[in-house]
Amino acid sequence: MKILITGGRGQLGSDCADILSASHQVMVKGSDELDITDREAVEATIGRYLPDIVLNCAAFTKVDACETERQRAWEVNVEGPRNLSLSLIRHGGKLIHISTDYVFDGRRQPPEPYTEDDEPSPLSYYGRTKLEGERVITVLMDRYVIIRTAWLYGINGHNFLKTMLRLAISEPEREIKVVNDQYGSPTWSYTLARQISIIIDTDRNGLYHATSEGFCTWYELAVYFLMCMGIKARVRPCLTEEYPTPARRPKNSILENHRLKREGINIMPNWREDIERFVETHRERLMAEVGEDG
Repeated sequence: MKILITGGRGQLGSDCADILSASHQVMVKGSDELDITDREAVEATIGRYLPDIVLNCAAFTKVDACETERQRAWEVNVEGPRNLSLSLIRHGGKLIHISTDYVFDGRRQPPEPYTEDDEPSPLSYYGRTKLEGERVITVLMDRYVIIRTAWLYGINGHNFLKTMLRLAISEPEREIKVVNDQYGSPTWSYTLARQISIIIDTDRNGLYHATSEGFCTWYELAVYFLMCMGIKARVRPCLTEEYPTPARRPKNSILENHRLKREGINIMPNWREDIERFVETHRERLMAEVGEDG
C-alpha cells in the first residue's frame, strides 16, 4: 500500500516510517514540508501521491502553549484533520489519526482505566482541540482509525525521559522534583508504530486505545528509567500542586486497550519491559545526546 505520513519527522512519525517502509511504499512529510493547516498544500500532496492511507502524526502537542496559542492549536489539531479528511474523501483513502489521553478529565480513581466507550471530558485546551479533531474525522469519514495513546517517548525528538536524563547528568547534586499523583502508561513510540502496522495490515476501522500495559506515576517512571540507565540521581516525589502549569493535566491517564484485546491484535507489553528494551537499544545514543547538549 501507499502510505503518506504527516508529521513524519517527529517522535512517532519517524518510528512509523521505519516500521512501515519494510512492507509498504511510504512517503514521509515533516511538518516543515507539509503544513496540514494549508488546505491547498494538503490537496496538492494527496492529489499527487494518491495514498491508500494517510497516517497523521502531525499535531500541536505543547500542552501549556495551547492555552495561549489557541488559534494555532485549533488550526493544527482540528482544521488539519479536517483538511486531510476532505481531501481523502475526494481522492479515496483511509485516515489514521493519532489522538491522546488528554480527551479525558482523569477524575476516575486509579487504577480504573478509560476505555473507548467512556465519554471524553477534556480539562485543557489541548485536550479540547484533540477531541474536536476526532469528532471532525468521525463526522466526515467512513474509513478511519483514531488511535488514542499516552505518555509517549522515543529516541527522536524531546520527551520526559530525555529531560530526566539531562537533569540527572548535568546537575547531579540537584534535587529533581517529579509529580507523583498523576498516573498513566508510558508508551514507546517504536512499539506503538508496530501496533499501528498491525492495525493497517488487518484493515481495522474506528476508535482504538493503544498504550503499554500497566501504569505508574511520573515519579515512578523517572526512577525506573534512571535506574535502567545506571544513573544515580536525587529524585523526589511531589504533588501536582507543587508543580503548577498553565494547563490542567488529568490525574488518571490510564487507558485500556479494550478493542485491541477484544479483536486479538494487542501487542503492547508492560511499560517496564519496554523501558528496559528502549534503554538496551538506545543507551549509547541517549548518553551521546546529553553530551552534545552539555
